[in-house]
Amino acid sequence: MTDIDVPVLIIGGGGVGLTSSIFLSNLGVDHLLVERHADTSVLPKAHYLNQRTMEVLRQHGVAEAILEVGAPIEKFGKVRWVTSLGGDGPLDRKEIHQVDAFGGGATRDLYAHDSPVLSSNYPQIRLEKLLRAQAEKRAPGKVLFGHEVTDWEQTDAGVTVSVLDCQTQETHTVRARYVIAADGGKTVGPKLGAVLAGPTGMVDMVSTHFSADLSQYWDDGTLITWFLNPEGKDSWGSGAMVQMGPTWGSHSEEWVVHFAFQPDDPERFNEEAIVPRLRTLLKLPDLDMTVHKVSHWILDRIVAEQWRFGNIFLAGDAAHRQPPTSGLGLNTGIQDAHNLAWKLAEVLSGRAGDALLDSYETERKPVSTHGADWALFAFMNHFVLDAGVGLIPGAPPEVNHAAFEALFSDTLMGESLRARAHYVLDTQRMEFNAHDVEIGFNYDEGALVPDGTPRPPRDPEGRRYQPTTRPGHRLPHTWLERDGRRLSTQDLVEASGGFALLTDDSGTAWAQVAATVSADLGVPITVAAIGRGEFVDAEGTWPGLSGVQAGGAVLVRPDHFVAWRVQDLPADPAGALAGALRGVLGAALD
Repeated sequence: MTDIDVPVLIIGGGGVGLTSSIFLSNLGVDHLLVERHADTSVLPKAHYLNQRTMEVLRQHGVAEAILEVGAPIEKFGKVRWVTSLGGDGPLDRKEIHQVDAFGGGATRDLYAHDSPVLSSNYPQIRLEKLLRAQAEKRAPGKVLFGHEVTDWEQTDAGVTVSVLDCQTQETHTVRARYVIAADGGKTVGPKLGAVLAGPTGMVDMVSTHFSADLSQYWDDGTLITWFLNPEGKDSWGSGAMVQMGPTWGSHSEEWVVHFAFQPDDPERFNEEAIVPRLRTLLKLPDLDMTVHKVSHWILDRIVAEQWRFGNIFLAGDAAHRQPPTSGLGLNTGIQDAHNLAWKLAEVLSGRAGDALLDSYETERKPVSTHGADWALFAFMNHFVLDAGVGLIPGAPPEVNHAAFEALFSDTLMGESLRARAHYVLDTQRMEFNAHDVEIGFNYDEGALVPDGTPRPPRDPEGRRYQPTTRPGHRLPHTWLERDGRRLSTQDLVEASGGFALLTDDSGTAWAQVAATVSADLGVPITVAAIGRGEFVDAEGTWPGLSGVQAGGAVLVRPDHFVAWRVQDLPADPAGALAGALRGVLGAALD
């Protein structure tokens, strides 16, 4: 690599950095990605890809590749709580409770109604390889692993970065207009002085990635199995087990078990105890297993106070870290990248002013903060679950054994205890059915023109999503037909950028208006009249979703979020549309 000038430099080749590269490529933005490691992650890490993330990846032509290899919803749409997988004792192999999760089971129709794509499950150890291949295909020679950033300096022109080729030990200079720091907060943020606020060091999580044949013990449609048993008063006696594929269901070859320790517990480093402890937890003393990796990570709930430092932007774990509950970490990071990429494209093209980039923090920080709070909320609720099944932390073993014997007893009181357990464990749907948290978030301020309408109420349990075209909200999905082909309203927003103006059959005047405004401002605008013409609303759902009257219009940003809407055709539609775009994109259009 010789010294180069590039509009955008991405630091970090994990899920957020690689998707940033994919998005920028599709938007026509030249860029370079550097990652200090020689290859992608060797840890399973994140695995759940929620519906909003899958919508983003679908827009950018990646979702289909993931759906081909990821777990189908039939293989991961359930979560269970059990005492053990094996064993033949009176309290072994008992199922305490199960819930449909992630759009599986009885929740599938609801999830399928609200989005053109279901969630997926594909562990990061394989996902990053897939994303790397997708990024390299779009930007040949621009995705560089084994290259480490050693220093940088911000100037009036951008950021000058020193990059070390870890193989040749040569140092090169990259002059970038903008930098996306997707390095997990390991180097860039600390040097910038970024402050991540919130509780940290709460729990030391120990994750064990191993291979074993559990086909005769694992319930085929389960993604996560939680272990609750009388020995569960300490970390080794409880845990969460996740299937990791690559074959999905009971024949999964790989697994991860997570244990939670207090940071001052010396047992958390006792790796020699891992295999026997796992066999004891599972009640499978003769299980043939191969441990691939034991990893430690600290549970935090922290969010950066500042996301933009001049021409450097924090994204993903560099900007926010939260408990794994609800699976929001990687998903939120990919959505950060989606939000930032189109804004960089608009500014670099000259169609938007620099102030548009300030809206990245304005929009993403509140959403990420709520996501981090929600993840901690769901994590802390697991302590409630222990009490719900009768476990008392610190109680003598015989007390907890007696509680479980009563729980499973064939008595009237046993029925009552099981009813209580089901009631309490069902509260964990906040983690596994967080449908509104995943797709119902919105931006109150930023690159949008408010219309003065109140925000629809949010479900305090995080489950019920209310579709709306109110500015700052995700464009609702409904199925349309065009030339006999089925497509989503979200498909009207191109991966290559530009805005979409959605109206109905009575709003045909908007086509000429948009063409005039597009030519005057240089901003690509696609007009779609939804009804009985080119875009057929066969089910008649768009009028109820559009939030506007006949002849009104909804302006959608390149990231699927509504920028502006008008109830009907105004007296000066060209002036109204141009004014809205100026309000969204800023001074460059003045």
